[in-house]
Amino acid sequence: MTVRNGHLPGVEPGGLRDLAAAVFTAAGMSGDDAAATARHLVEADLRGVDSHGVSRTAVYVHRLRRGLVTARPRRRVVTETPVSALLDAGNGPGIVAAEHAMRTAADKAAATGVGMVSVRNSNHCGMLAHYTAAAAREGLVALATTSAPAAMAPWGAKDPYFGTNPVSYAVPAPEGRPDIVFDMATSHVAKGKIILAGKNGQEIPLGWALDGAGRPTTDPAAALAGSVLPVGGPKGSGLALLVEVLSALFSGAHHGPHIPPLYDNDEHPQGLGHFFLAMSPAVFLPQEEFAARVGRLADEVAALSAAEGHERVYLPGEPEAERAAHRRTHGVPLSAEVRAELRAVAQELGVAPALTAVLDGAAPA
Repeated sequence: MTVRNGHLPGVEPGGLRDLAAAVFTAAGMSGDDAAATARHLVEADLRGVDSHGVSRTAVYVHRLRRGLVTARPRRRVVTETPVSALLDAGNGPGIVAAEHAMRTAADKAAATGVGMVSVRNSNHCGMLAHYTAAAAREGLVALATTSAPAAMAPWGAKDPYFGTNPVSYAVPAPEGRPDIVFDMATSHVAKGKIILAGKNGQEIPLGWALDGAGRPTTDPAAALAGSVLPVGGPKGSGLALLVEVLSALFSGAHHGPHIPPLYDNDEHPQGLGHFFLAMSPAVFLPQEEFAARVGRLADEVAALSAAEGHERVYLPGEPEAERAAHRRTHGVPLSAEVRAELRAVAQELGVAPALTAVLDGAAPA
């Protein structure tokens, strides 16, 4: 391993997946669901979305063990049409429910040209790009949104009401190019980045958040007690409202201030809502023609002259794809704090010590 976090070696991705899967299995999840959750978290780390990677393992396990997330839920379809479905996630792990929902939307799009799935009674579903990218690999244009606990002050307010309310889309690209995959929080940053900064003992930049009195702050703890700011001011605030409609109001899930928090909440399930849309380009154009047009757009954007301070012009998803390729070879950089947290959780659950050796940079057995 050559990538280092300070003096720490990078962590081999396959071994990290095995460790995370063993932890979730020990916490009561089925083998398949544990493996799916582990793959998702490590994918987030590979893409550089560390706030949604294995640093979430401890809180997921805590909520499973407290019974706040149902380890082996009974999902059910509440209503369904040829192009849509409403899924009740049974208070199960959000990543598993979201994968099922995106799969359903993609299947409907393959059959009819469009598929929409709304999810309720769910939990934190991780990195939305995971789901839209999966649909794009099947030649579909995809959109995903999720509700989140109140953390962001609407434009002009000082108190949180909206969640960070992320949105992702993906567009399939011609062979030889990475698919276009966009994923953003409608807040200036995802709240997970502030949580991770706090775990790592780092300050946050001014402009990310307000403290409880409505003042700009660089202190992660003060930010978490206050509110994050919408990206682009009123523009991000308006997008957050749309995400709330798609994710929560459509599905009948809790919204904004009515969603219990993920952290520091040992009493209530969250009841999150998600929304997934998949569309076949073939409802408008032959697939080959659409792919050629996407390729031309990508070529033209890539050929633009880079502005000062930029080496080149990237399309959404290209930096993450490059980072993932590098980390697959050189390892996932994890802080000492995240490694210690993973070791502690694994030990508490009786996971074989051989699996935690990957956190020291050891090759998997």
